[in-house]
Amino acid sequence: MKLSGADIIVKTLIEQKAETVFGYPGGQILNVYDSLYKYQNEITHILSAHEQGAVHAADGYARVTGRVGVVISTSGPGATNLVTGIANAYLDSIPLVAICGNVPTYNLGTDSFQEIDITGITLPITKHNYIVTDVSTLADTIRDAFRLAKSGRPGPVLIDVPKDVQTAQYEYEPAPPVCADEKKECEDISEAVGYIDESQRPFIYFGGGVISAGAEEEITKLAELIDAPIGCSLMGISGVATNHPRFLGMQGMHGHYASSVAMHHADCIISCGVRFNDRATGNKEKFAPTAKIIHIDVDSSELGKTVKKACALNGDVKLTLQRLISELKEKKHPEWAKTVEEYKKTEQESLDRREGMTARNVITTLNRYLDADTPIATDVGQHQMWTAQYASFGHTRRFVSSGGLGTMGFGLGAAIGAEMGSGKRTVLVTGDGSFGMCLNELATAVSNNCKIVILLMNNGVLGMVRQWQTLFYNKHYSHTVLGRKTDFVALAKAFGACGMTADTLDELRVAFDKAFKADGPFLIDCAIDKDEFVLPMLPPGGSMDNIITKVGE
Repeated sequence: MKLSGADIIVKTLIEQKAETVFGYPGGQILNVYDSLYKYQNEITHILSAHEQGAVHAADGYARVTGRVGVVISTSGPGATNLVTGIANAYLDSIPLVAICGNVPTYNLGTDSFQEIDITGITLPITKHNYIVTDVSTLADTIRDAFRLAKSGRPGPVLIDVPKDVQTAQYEYEPAPPVCADEKKECEDISEAVGYIDESQRPFIYFGGGVISAGAEEEITKLAELIDAPIGCSLMGISGVATNHPRFLGMQGMHGHYASSVAMHHADCIISCGVRFNDRATGNKEKFAPTAKIIHIDVDSSELGKTVKKACALNGDVKLTLQRLISELKEKKHPEWAKTVEEYKKTEQESLDRREGMTARNVITTLNRYLDADTPIATDVGQHQMWTAQYASFGHTRRFVSSGGLGTMGFGLGAAIGAEMGSGKRTVLVTGDGSFGMCLNELATAVSNNCKIVILLMNNGVLGMVRQWQTLFYNKHYSHTVLGRKTDFVALAKAFGACGMTADTLDELRVAFDKAFKADGPFLIDCAIDKDEFVLPMLPPGGSMDNIITKVGE
C-alpha cells in the first residue's frame, strides 16, 4: 500500500516494536506528528517539556528494558537540543534511534529557517547517522538504524528526514522486527585460560557491557568456579545483586575500598565489557602493578586502549564467558579469600557511622523502601556516588545513571523513561544543582502520572566541585555556593506534584511512607550538610596507594 513518508516512519516504528517514543513537535516534523495522531492506538508518544528531557527519557527507557529507545524532534534547535542526550547515550553504549525533521531537500544548504546540519554535528557521537533524501529508502533506513543501535556494542543512531521526504508517497511493505547482528565469538581463549589457571589472586571486573550482553549469570558462575571476588564500574551496578557474597561493589575513584584495593593487589584481572577510564585506574602507570589483565570486549577498539593487556578477547561477553567457564578447572584460593575479608573489614571500620542526616544514613533509609526490582535513576554529582556506594540492587537493569559523559540534568528525564519502561515506581536521587537544570520535566512526570519518588539531596552547593575545591584548591569556593532561595516543595506543588521537606531522619521516614504510596510524582527536599564528602576518593593523578578514606588524610 502507498503511504506518505511520515506514515512510513510511524508504521516502521510500530513494526519494530517501538511501543513508546518520546519527543517534541515542530514545523519540520509536523507530518510525522500527524501520523502519530493517526496511529495513536498502536504507538504511545510522550510529550516532554524540552527535547533534552525527551532524549534522556528514551535513554532511561532503553536502559531498563534493553530495547531501543526512540526520540523524535523537529529541525534546528529541536535537533540540537538532542545533542547532549545523544552524546550521553554514545558514551554509555545505550541503544537509541533519534529521528529529526529537516527543511525540504531543495532548501538544504541555503540557511533556510531552522535548517541545521544535524548529521554533521552528531557524526562523532553516533554509531552512524543518515540523511534520507529518497522516500524509497526510508523504511529500510529505519530498520537498519534499529539493527545498528542494538548490534555489537550498542549505541545511538540518528536519522534526518527532510520535510518533502515526509510528504512523498511510496509503497510500504511490512517487515518483521530486525535482529541484532550475529554475535561474534572469540576465536582463541587458551591464553586466557592459562593465565587464570596460574593465578593465585584473581579478580573479576565488569561494566555495562555485561548488562548489555545479558552475561550477569556468567559473571557469578565464573567467580564461583575460580574463587574470585567481583567488582564493577559505575555502569556495571545492578549487574550483580548488592548482597551477593562475592560482590565487593563499585571500584575506582569513589568506589568501595575493598573492591578498589582487591583489584589493585590482584595478580589476574578478568575484565568484562568495561572501559579502563581514568576514574577506574587513577595513575595508569601505578594501576594494578602485579596483574595480568584479560580484557573481554565486543568492541576491539577498547582492547589495550588505556591499560596494557596481557590477553585480549574480542567477542561477545556472554559467549566468551561461557567458553571460559567450560574450559576452566575449579580453583580455591583460601589465602586470597582471607585477604579480601580483611579488606572488607577495613572498609567496614572506615564507614561513616555518625547519626543524623548523613548521606549514608539517607540512602540506607531509602533502601528499606525499595523492592528488589525498583529502578533508581540519578543525576550527576555527590548524590550519584552515594547512591552507587550505598543503594541496594537485587535486579539487573535497575541503576540508571550517566557514566561516561556525567550529564547533570540527566536524572528526571531518565527516571520518567525508566518508570514507563519498567512499569515500576522509580526513585530519582538528585541534588539541587543537577535538579535545577532540567526540573521542567516535572511537567512531563505530572502530566503522565509517573510514580516517581524524587529524593533531592539539598546542600545548597555544587557538592562534588566544592569537595575538590576543599581538598585541592585551598578552599577557594569560586561559584559553587548556589545561594538560591528556591522552595522545591512549593515548586513541585506548582507543577501539580506532591512534596515534603525532611530535616531529620524521622521526617525522612514519614516522607518516604507517603512518597511510596503516592499516585504520582512525590518530591522530598532532604537537607544535607554542604561539607559532606564522598569517600573513599583517589586524588587527581593518584593511585590506590594514596586513597583518601577520611577527611584530613
